[in-house]
Formats: sequence, structure tokens, C-alpha cells
Amino acid sequence: MIQEIKSMGLFGMEAYCVNVEADAYLKGNSLDIVGLPDASVKEAKERVVSALRQCGFETPTKKIIVNLAPANIKKVGSVYDLPIFITILLAVGSLNADLKDAAFIGELSLNGELRPANGVLPMALCAKRNGVRRFFVPDANAHEAAVVDGIEIYPLKNVQQLIRFIRQREDIQPLPRTLPQKEDLIYPVDFSDVRGQSIAKRALEIAAAGSHNVLFIGSPGTGKSMLAKRLPTILPDLTFEEMIETSQIHSIAGILPEGKPLVTTRPFRSPHHTVSSAGLSGGGSVPRPGEVSLAHNGVLFMDELPEFDRSAMEVLRQPIEDGTITISRANANVTYPCSIMLVAAMNPCPCGYFGHPTRKCTCSRQMVSRYLSKVSGPLLDRLDLHVEVPPVPFESLSEDNTAETSDVIRQRVNQARQFQQERFRGKGFFSNSRIPSSMLSEICPLDDKAKEILKNTFDKLGMSARAYDRLVKVARTIADLDRSEVIRPKHILESIQFRSLDRKYWSS
Repeated sequence: MIQEIKSMGLFGMEAYCVNVEADAYLKGNSLDIVGLPDASVKEAKERVVSALRQCGFETPTKKIIVNLAPANIKKVGSVYDLPIFITILLAVGSLNADLKDAAFIGELSLNGELRPANGVLPMALCAKRNGVRRFFVPDANAHEAAVVDGIEIYPLKNVQQLIRFIRQREDIQPLPRTLPQKEDLIYPVDFSDVRGQSIAKRALEIAAAGSHNVLFIGSPGTGKSMLAKRLPTILPDLTFEEMIETSQIHSIAGILPEGKPLVTTRPFRSPHHTVSSAGLSGGGSVPRPGEVSLAHNGVLFMDELPEFDRSAMEVLRQPIEDGTITISRANANVTYPCSIMLVAAMNPCPCGYFGHPTRKCTCSRQMVSRYLSKVSGPLLDRLDLHVEVPPVPFESLSEDNTAETSDVIRQRVNQARQFQQERFRGKGFFSNSRIPSSMLSEICPLDDKAKEILKNTFDKLGMSARAYDRLVKVARTIADLDRSEVIRPKHILESIQFRSLDRKYWSS
């Protein structure tokens, strides 16, 4: 008699329901798995047969066919070990139970222990959507799955425990729902450590408040990396929806912190400049998320920007604009979200001292031009704030005055983000950087004086339409920090200040 139970598969960000069917119908001792399995799924039969022996079951004396439906989607990974194991026991009559409302995932060791799996959170969400009431998962993944409301999560350490539960010889209690706990964020660094650089710190506050992209340019030792690494200390709190979305990506990549079922702080990713374009965008035969997706709802920091491979830098252009990245392979197209803040830092020339007030640059004009041209105009256009980071004078370094702390700045950032969340409720985006061009005039009203200043600046600097949009969005964020619904001249002037640096270096 054919037996069937539910399991879950994963393809990119999308989980889907898999029906695991088994039929034992002829004498023999073979086990075949069909339904477009990859090599790791085919190897499940060796692990399953070993686990059967360790649990005291005789090796089946029938020919067994296991089908993973739907058969038109390639099955990848070892999560099907447990459902295959249970379906075989049902098919040969060693177990008798009604499991129509249940789903199972988990990799088996040879002795029947259950090992953790990647992507359990999106699988649990899919199980709920498909009417599954009970979801059996490895014990190490149980708290991650228990984030989902409306489904019972049963943690399993080994298959012997599950068999005893099915035979009603042991009770397994479902986990209560896991909710994120409010954490007291403690960082080893703080903005109060930074002396001077008031303009750069102001730029980061604006960037954090509106989720804008930033470019720092300055000589070595001026504090570009130090400033960027302190950005997480002023980022706004994640909403619960953002936690779920970010955690799904980290779950798929297998990098969720141990003991933490949800990502509760905004990611900060800082890949080395030797990273490949596939490392940034994601890749593999079944594409996995890259750095740009792992930084979703957080920060991607690219230090020494011109040292990155040109193709790797250009990979960022479309994701920065759209907030998603699609990876195409011969047998698959996978789309991952990547709504990020890009923070880039660079020197103005190969030696680093072009434009330095006291040190002489040793580069020729051709060397400077060639170095700067490694950052393309289209990518530069997508960076909202261009910030020069000058050398800090001795007086600023030696003064005893304590600068503003990260906590004080974060309070202002959170308040500005609350304005945006209320303004954009139901619109599908949550920050000023994501305002569509079609809604710009509605959401970003300018008074008459501000309009006049903007018009004169647009004509004088020869801005592109994209640069215009981004300038207005930054002005909207500055107005939010100032608690103003209307963009006024001082807001537009400060925004213009952060869009003129490219003319100083790249135009010449």
C-alpha cells in the first residue's frame, strides 16, 4: 500500500511543499529514490538504511520506491532523510499512524541522530501556509521554527524518540512560540570615540535615518573605516517584519547565530576587496545568497572601493536601485531581497594624498585620473551622500570635550524612522531612500525658496535625473530629523552639500 507524508523543500527564498511517497511491492532489498533528486538526496538511502538497523528494524525485504513530488522540481539537500525514513516504516507496516496533518524535515546520522538543517524558518512559514498543524524538526532548529505563529513545532533529537512518540510511548511537547526579546545593545565602539569629523558624523546620521548610501573619500588615517564601523551603533531598530525577512536569508545561508532564532540587529557585512562578483551577488548551481543579500536591511561596507574588481562593483548597480537581485542559472532563476545601505570608502589617489593640505601627492595626473575612473559614473550616481573626510587637526585630537554618544544619535534616528513608517504605512516601503519617483512630489513637498535653490543647483551642476531624485530624498530625511513636513531651504542646502564632491574629483 502506498504511504505518503509531507516534507518541505527550499529553492532560493521560496519554500515549497514536498509529498514523500513510498511503495513496497516486490520481494527484494532495493531502495530507489525518484522525483528529480540531487546527489545528496540519493545518498539518503544509505543513511536511512543504517538508521533503520540502529533502531532495531530489519532491513526491508521488499523493493521500495520512494517518490518526491512534485517531480519537476529538483530536490536538493539532506532534509528529506527523516520523511523518507518514516514513509518506509509506514509502507512496510512497521508503523501505523495518521500523519496527514504533519510535516517532517531533518538529516539523519548513521545512528539515527538528527542534525540541523538550513532554511528551517522559511520552511516553517510554508508549512503553515499549506495547512500543516504539526512540524517535526531537528532539536537544534526548533526555536528558529517556533518563531512562526499558528503551527506546533516538535523538536527531535533522534528517530527513536519520534518512533516512541508515534507509538504513544513518549510524549513530546511542542515548543511555545519564540518571540524576539528586546536587547540592551552593547557595542565595543561608540561615536563618542571619534574626535572631529563633525560633517562625516552628520552624514552617517542622515544615512542611518533614511537608509541612504554613502561614499567617504579622504587620505589614509583620517577615520573613514573607523566611522563606518561605528555606523551599526546608530542604526534604527529592526521591525518584526524586517527580523523575519533578514532571518530567512541568514537561515538559508546557515549563518544564524547559535541560540538566536532571529536576527535582531541590522547586519553589517564588510567583504574584502578580493571578493568575486559571485561572492557579492550570490551563486552556485542552486544559487545561495551573496554578501549583498546577507546585508539585507543592514549595511554593506566596501573599504578601498577602487581596489574591488570592476565587475564586482558593477554588480551593485541594479540591486542598489531595485532592492532585489536575481541570479540566473541554466536550470534556475532565484531572486533574493537586498535592500541595503551601501557605505564605501576610498582614497583620492593611489598614494592617498591627492588634495592633502600638508603632504605632497606623488601621483601623476594620469595616475589620479585612472584611479578615480575605477569607480564608474553610474555607480557614483547611486551613492546619495558624497563625504570628504579631511585630516583631523591636533587641537581636535587632544581636546578633552566628549563627543555625542551613539545612544543620543540613535534616538534621533529612531524618531525619524518612526515618521517614515507612519508616512509609508501600506505603501510597500519603509524608508526615504525607497520613495518611488512617481511619489516624490507628493511625499517631498518643497517650499518656494527651496524649489528655486534646487532649480539653480540642478542647472549649475548638470545633474542627472537620478541625482536629482536622490538629492530630494536626502533632503526629505534631513527635514524628518528636523521634524519638518515641508522641505525648507536649509534642508535642501545641506543635501546639496553632500552631492557636490564628485565634481571636485571626477570632473577634473
